[in-house]
Amino acid sequence: MTKDELKKLDIAALEREVESLKEEQFKLKFSVVTGQIKDSSQFKKLRATIARSLTFLREKQSVQNNNENA
Repeated sequence: MTKDELKKLDIAALEREVESLKEEQFKLKFSVVTGQIKDSSQFKKLRATIARSLTFLREKQSVQNNNENA
């Protein structure tokens, strides 16, 4: 998913996306252990996507909390 697509998602959708990415990361780790994967650069890309998603999620949660407290 691109940055722009992630920015447009709401909190619930971002949470689902993060869970999905973490599951994908687990599967990727498992495929490395079994020797099925050759391209290890996928780890870096996936970690970056997870971090980006978490950043947008926390940003939206912060905005929502500020709006509730105001």
